[in-house]
Amino acid sequence: MPYIPQHALNNLKKYSYKGVDHSIVSRYILSPFWNWFVTLWPLWIAPNVITLSGLSLVFANFATLLYYDLGYLTEKDAGGEVGPPQWVYFTWAAGLFLYQTLDAIDGKQARRTGMAGPLGEMFDHGCDAMNTTLEVILASRALNLGRSWWTVASQIATLANFYLTTWEEYHTGQLYLGVFSGPVEGILMIVAIYVVTGFVGPTFWDTRVLSIIPDFITRIPTVVHLIQLVPKNLGLNDTFMIFGTFGLAFNIITSYVNVYRGRRASHGARFRPLLFLLPFPVSVSLYLLWLSSPSIHESSILYSSLFVPFLCAWGLQFARQVGKMILAHVTSQSFPWWDGMWVWVAVGAVDVNLPRLSGREPLIQKDLKGTQYFVYATLVVSMLLYARFCVLVIREITSFLGIACFTVRKRDEAGVWRGRGKSGSGEKRI
Repeated sequence: MPYIPQHALNNLKKYSYKGVDHSIVSRYILSPFWNWFVTLWPLWIAPNVITLSGLSLVFANFATLLYYDLGYLTEKDAGGEVGPPQWVYFTWAAGLFLYQTLDAIDGKQARRTGMAGPLGEMFDHGCDAMNTTLEVILASRALNLGRSWWTVASQIATLANFYLTTWEEYHTGQLYLGVFSGPVEGILMIVAIYVVTGFVGPTFWDTRVLSIIPDFITRIPTVVHLIQLVPKNLGLNDTFMIFGTFGLAFNIITSYVNVYRGRRASHGARFRPLLFLLPFPVSVSLYLLWLSSPSIHESSILYSSLFVPFLCAWGLQFARQVGKMILAHVTSQSFPWWDGMWVWVAVGAVDVNLPRLSGREPLIQKDLKGTQYFVYATLVVSMLLYARFCVLVIREITSFLGIACFTVRKRDEAGVWRGRGKSGSGEKRI
């Protein structure tokens, strides 16, 4: 069954990307660099190749984490010297910064080569969705959070931001980046975290906030009252998570204001779009229900080597979910409410919670081995479903529009594939 119905295919030709970026950093610092950097790429390199190259760097960063810390054990968990050597964090910083750069110039390369269109939007969005969860895992390791509910909270907050951006784009028709956004300032902040960790190590982030405040500041009357409100054991990493919570709240308000204004301008329903946010809390609730067994303090997945595979499975399911949202946007289809993977996750969540629900032993996850099999099966199923989605959608779009995905070629009216600037030699008739 195709992902794009026949009646929606024609909408691909009507689609045009619209974006707004209010970031000062992007406008005055990064954009000039991006405009120069894109000129270094030959015109025969497809924009999607650039996007995929950036994601490959993130995969390489993730591979080094698995190599040095397969169990995702922080120094405080293992009680000794474990994990990646400090120089690895510099490679994570470089990889993420290059990912951001390549992610920013792929659209510029698309316009240079005449390959701009809905396929690039889909491909770019899909890579960003996968990068989201991978950076949560890497950044939480750099912050020395590891197997903790803070990492889970970071996953939820980051995915929520991404979902909100996609939801907003679906309802307004444009991608809106504010003065502080995840793709710009958020990534630069994580790059800075990697650099600092490279110099001082991840345990630095366990430093209590109150211990690094200079004495002359603590003598200021106003500051004294504020300091009394801060928990004495609050670490720098905890502070960063709290900051992220406020950032999420700000983005929720901003996104809804943009949608509200857009709906008011088009005389559409102003509050109905809020219903389209429901799939996200439903999905999160299922994963949390599964993760919190047998209890929040004794999670059999969170406090085991299964935590990273679990997060990866969650991230892949999310990537497919938002992928269907952006596909609905570029093809002007109805909003995709349902994701079939929820049934699988619900089975895992209910099964592991049978002792609490009915007093019976789990049918599948009776012990650690059973849980291990089911979590890895979830990862494989999520991976296969997302791969199938990507392959089929790329095939349907390229076939209908007569374009190639990884080469700068288009098909003319006679059915001949023509590369950029070529006519005659090397053509392939289909």
